[in-house]
This record gives sequence, C-alpha cells and structure tokens, in this order.
Amino acid sequence: MKQQPAQDVRLDKWLWAARFYKTRALAREMVDGGKVHYNGQRSKPSKIVELNATITLRQGNDERTVIIKGITEQRRPANEAVGLYEETAESIEKREKMALARKLNALTMPHPDRRPDKKERRDLIKFKLGDSE
Repeated sequence: MKQQPAQDVRLDKWLWAARFYKTRALAREMVDGGKVHYNGQRSKPSKIVELNATITLRQGNDERTVIIKGITEQRRPANEAVGLYEETAESIEKREKMALARKLNALTMPHPDRRPDKKERRDLIKFKLGDSE
C-alpha cells in the first residue's frame, strides 16, 4: 500500500493559514496576480505546497522570501503560524533597508501641519495652472 503525504494543502490555503493574507480569496487573488512566486516561478492557487519550498511574496511595499517549515490547512493563532515558515536572512535585511529608505524619504518631504484654507487653495490652483491674472 502506497503511503500518502500527511496533507495536501493548496498554496492559497497555506498562505491564508500562515497569516500572510487576511482572507483566502485575497491570497488567491495575489497568487493569480503574480505577487506570489513558488520556487522562483509563478504558480496557480491550487499548487500543492511541499516542505522546504521557497515562496517569494509581496505585501504592499515589502517583499518577503520564506521557506516552508510546516504545513497546515487550519488558520491558527499568530504565534503558531510563525512556526510554519522561516524568513531568509537576505529577505529580512532587504526589508529593513527598504523600511529605512522609506523613513528617510518621509523626513525629506514633510507634510504641512494643516490643510490649506479656501484662499490658500485658490492661490495654489492659480500657481499650478500658471494663471496670469
């Protein structure tokens, strides 16, 4: 008799169970949209995940590379979900550099303390349109 692997879990279901995406539908959408790569290639949401496979995924501005260390189809608490994967050192370093760059960029382009009032808004529009009145 042939022995079956412990569980056959779809990629979208694993991403949801590992708490990378809030809903399974969102996980499926990200995989379909090419935001998730399985072992360096685009894949389908129905791809069966395997242990020690590499997944690269984008979440907003962040890109993570993780290695699958556990497989489950149940969504568990966050402290248990962290045990399902291990993020690579290069991925952590790259994310930290990008976060620092975003933070420094925010400091060079400060936002005003308040919104412009009606007269200031009209003056801004005039200036942008190059109105010579």
